[in-house]
Amino acid sequence: MSSLTRWLSLAVVLLLTAPGAARAQSDAPTQSSAPVSLRTEPQAPLTEGPEAPAAPEPNGAILDGQVRHGAFLSGPGSLTFILHHSLMGALGGFFTQGFAHGFSFERSSREAMLAGTLIGAGLGFGTSAWWQFNNWVDKPMGYFGIGNAVIGGMFLGGFMDMLTRDTSLLTWSAFLGAELGAWLTAVLAGGQMALNDGLMVASGGGWGLASAALLMAIVHFSGTKISGKTWVDTLLIAPGLGATALALATMKYSPTPSQILRADIFGAGVGAVVLVLSALVLGGFDQPTPYVLAFLGSAGAITTVSLLWEEAAERPVRATGPTLRSKAYRNDWW
Repeated sequence: MSSLTRWLSLAVVLLLTAPGAARAQSDAPTQSSAPVSLRTEPQAPLTEGPEAPAAPEPNGAILDGQVRHGAFLSGPGSLTFILHHSLMGALGGFFTQGFAHGFSFERSSREAMLAGTLIGAGLGFGTSAWWQFNNWVDKPMGYFGIGNAVIGGMFLGGFMDMLTRDTSLLTWSAFLGAELGAWLTAVLAGGQMALNDGLMVASGGGWGLASAALLMAIVHFSGTKISGKTWVDTLLIAPGLGATALALATMKYSPTPSQILRADIFGAGVGAVVLVLSALVLGGFDQPTPYVLAFLGSAGAITTVSLLWEEAAERPVRATGPTLRSKAYRNDWW
């Protein structure tokens, strides 16, 4: 074989083996020239998702932990609070001076009633405006303060009526009782008075009045005659006693507004139905039995509905797994 043929054969062999060598060299693992460290580096903390935006800061002046309602009115119940005290002061000044002067049309009497009305309205406006400016007032306190003022005026007026017949003194007593009831609500209950507490106190006043009327009717139609003055004094004093009792009960119990309204509706409905039906069956309202049955029926309905109505049973929870854990009863009375 000539030398030319040998060189051509060698070139062909090199061309055929070059791709395989290159492929084998590329498949071989490469080692980094950087030294390998056995020490682990700290990693960034894992996050489940984008961070929640921060809650916006309240914009405005803070009073009793709440944002002021305005530059002059501190809360949503401030306007009601001011109007109530202004009107109550005006009526108090008018009637106290009117009864003191026998509602005479003489100039001195008219001047006294006018002065009493204006002074009372001014004092009521000034004190209530100052109070609400420095204390946050919500709507429940503004509204229930009116009812408690009525209950306070009835209580002190009825109590003083047992001691004296002086109309001027009785008028002043009723006016001071109304002021006392309104300001006790503002000072003791506070501007953030809860709706259920206000409803509970108002229910106590209403049921005190209803219970006193039923008990007086039982005694009256049992043969013991009760004078009109005793009727009036008892019915004036009873709401204050009932409201005070349930105001003290709010220190331990906290039923929801729906529980209170439900008990009131059931109690009033059952009592009224029992009273009317028993009077029709027994032949009239001039006997004690209908009033006894109505009193027991209303008291039983209130107690049963208050203690045995479980609101958790109204919203059953759907089972999400093979078993469903039982949900314990929650009762606000014990």
